Amino acid sequence: MEYIDIVTKEGKQTGKSELKSIIHQKGYYHHTSHIWFFTPNREILLAQRSVKKIICPLMWDVSVAGHIDAGETPKQAAIREIEEEIGLSITENDLQKIGVFECFQTYENGIQDNEFHNTFITELKVSISELKPQEEEVEALKLITFEEFETLVININNKNNHFVPSNKAYYELVLQAIKKTVS
Repeated sequence: MEYIDIVTKEGKQTGKSELKSIIHQKGYYHHTSHIWFFTPNREILLAQRSVKKIICPLMWDVSVAGHIDAGETPKQAAIREIEEEIGLSITENDLQKIGVFECFQTYENGIQDNEFHNTFITELKVSISELKPQEEEVEALKLITFEEFETLVININNKNNHFVPSNKAYYELVLQAIKKTVS
């Protein structure tokens, strides 16, 4: 059973934790870790959400993401999620934090997702073929160029786009942070 710390609408700890299912049912505010991998060849790693996911199955999104378990730091959660979702081990020093971004939304299935994305970028130092996607979380992985990423973000509200649609401004901020790091 996965317990997650409940935070205020400003993102501050309340000292309380609850089951992940209750967090989403009641719409409690909570933290997640998002990790965006990039290569020196100006590519970004995207993960296709598993067909088994309740929210946005088969949509393309952040390289790795997950909830921060009760008592865990954002960096600890990031390292754990990277290991679980793509089978890669990294250290806290590999992670560059670019900010905490609010993402508050409700889905048709009744899930209320009030998250603070603790967002990190890091260089992918292995071949994509060495990554091992976790079946319950990740359907597929791919590298796309910065230009392809930018085009997808520009067209995010088109019906044919394959990105999770609610995060356009967030994707733009991530791309800018990665570009600054690589250039």
